[in-house]
Amino acid sequence: MDDRTLRLAVPNKGRLREPALRLLREAGLVFEQTERALSVTVRNADIELLFVRAEDVVELVSDRSAHLGITGRDLLREESIRLKRNLKESLSLGFGRCDLTVAVPTESALEKTEDFEGLRIATSHPNLTTRFFFRQAVKVKVVPMKGSVEVATKLGVADAIADLVSTGSTLKVNGLRPVFTILESEAVLVDTTYTDEVIPDHERILTSLRSVIAGRRRRYLLLNAPTEALDTITGLIPGLEAPTVIPLAEDGMAAVHSVVERDEVWNLLPRLKEAGGRDILVLPIGQLVP
Repeated sequence: MDDRTLRLAVPNKGRLREPALRLLREAGLVFEQTERALSVTVRNADIELLFVRAEDVVELVSDRSAHLGITGRDLLREESIRLKRNLKESLSLGFGRCDLTVAVPTESALEKTEDFEGLRIATSHPNLTTRFFFRQAVKVKVVPMKGSVEVATKLGVADAIADLVSTGSTLKVNGLRPVFTILESEAVLVDTTYTDEVIPDHERILTSLRSVIAGRRRRYLLLNAPTEALDTITGLIPGLEAPTVIPLAEDGMAAVHSVVERDEVWNLLPRLKEAGGRDILVLPIGQLVP
């Protein structure tokens, strides 16, 4: 392998694995990966993918075994505290969203951070939890656990927990309720600055990943409209730039093209129709470089 090959660490299992692989493929990387492969070479770029535990990604980037890595923001912050290194979060990737949440038994009266003074809190994120309560000037005893954090209060090893929560259903099943959030997390791209290295594909992959994420957040909007309705319609469309208006062969008609935020489409479509828009078409965007 060339010393200038970019090494990208990717989770080898868990909830981040498949979305991460899908993102890389949508960014244009061509590779094959089997369950047991520890690394693969990208066919169309000087990039090697390293398949490791999500928990190990931060340390691999920290010691330069990898140039980039995909992991959760919670793991990035947790491991950065442990390693006493400030690694760069280059990009939020838009999947794997969850919250590191402090939760207590449903019947508990605990509500505010100061209510936890002197209590035991079980968590798989001891560094983040310790720092959070330290900054709140609340003394707690953090009980590190690797898994099954939700049962800690039932087992009597803790008075509360700090665990990752996405839908909250697991908390309810275990008789717990959320109290407050320590950290909002999602998948991120971990990076570090290499002042003594030049890796040709470093900026290329950042640009490609950004373009996929930008495309996922937007939609391509096309519609036809009477020319007398164009001012109203173009005023409704909050695009990247002013909409493109193209006269049609039919007299008095024009086509309007624009890129809009995905989350705005729901409210935008009925307003466009009411204003005179017709033949409205909304398309996904594969990649977008603003």
